[in-house]
Amino acid sequence: MTQVLDKPLDLKQAPPTQRTAHRRALLEWIAVHALGIAAALFFTLPFVFVLLTSLMSDSQALSRDLVPRTWEWGNYAEVLDTPGFLTWWRNTLLYAGLGTVLTVVSSVPVAYALAKFRFRGRGPVLMLVISMMMLPPQVVVIPMYLFWAKQLDLSGTLWPLIIPMACGDAFSVFLLRQFLTTIPDEYLDAARVDGCGELRTLLKVVLPMARPGIAAVALFQFLYAWNDYFGPQIYASENPGAWTLSYGLESFKGAHHTDWNLTMAATVLVMAPVILVFFFAQKAFVEGVTLTGVKG
Repeated sequence: MTQVLDKPLDLKQAPPTQRTAHRRALLEWIAVHALGIAAALFFTLPFVFVLLTSLMSDSQALSRDLVPRTWEWGNYAEVLDTPGFLTWWRNTLLYAGLGTVLTVVSSVPVAYALAKFRFRGRGPVLMLVISMMMLPPQVVVIPMYLFWAKQLDLSGTLWPLIIPMACGDAFSVFLLRQFLTTIPDEYLDAARVDGCGELRTLLKVVLPMARPGIAAVALFQFLYAWNDYFGPQIYASENPGAWTLSYGLESFKGAHHTDWNLTMAATVLVMAPVILVFFFAQKAFVEGVTLTGVKG
């Protein structure tokens, strides 16, 4: 296809079969790129709409105008001055950041054991991890809420959402386990011959080689915690000081009623960090997800 595009053929002098192949390749190239452009517009236009609406005046928001008449950059300053918004931002960073660290630290040793150790019952344990991935969180929300709220009196805080992450996550364990199986056992055997114990082998050999997989798990967990609405609604709804951005954004819309320009500005401020994180980490994320399925 590259040869066809870089060196166009003289269709008048080329044989009929070669002209037909060239036209077919050209049509395929046009079709593929047209579908790619259409898909890109399908996913991009909603973000463009939100961004442009956030820069409109209150009277112009949600009108037929697609471009702001006057660029109201002060909408973002007004959103930041909203009581509680910076507190929601801090709570979200705590929830997403600390939760991601706890998840990675607790999931790596479990995934390493399931990937590289040979012990009785490893198969059933792996099946248990997979079955936990299929269990909807709504099934256990009532007993978990009674435990955290009634027994430990932690309702109105984010700790019932953060503390369980120190016990690992089924999806993170499974994803890391699949990635660690791609690391050749010869590297681990060489480290053991040199006198490294299992902990040192994990820290010095496995972790440096597993950076793409760890980056993918960390990004998945960070995005999940940053966008989580269900958890804060269950545990932190009674305390506005413990709200996250996802939950506070809903009340923000109710507080401003029809001020859609401010609501869209708040939405942009909520989306911007995760977009930037994914933009800078996409290479490691794609590599980690791709290599995860190489070996089972």
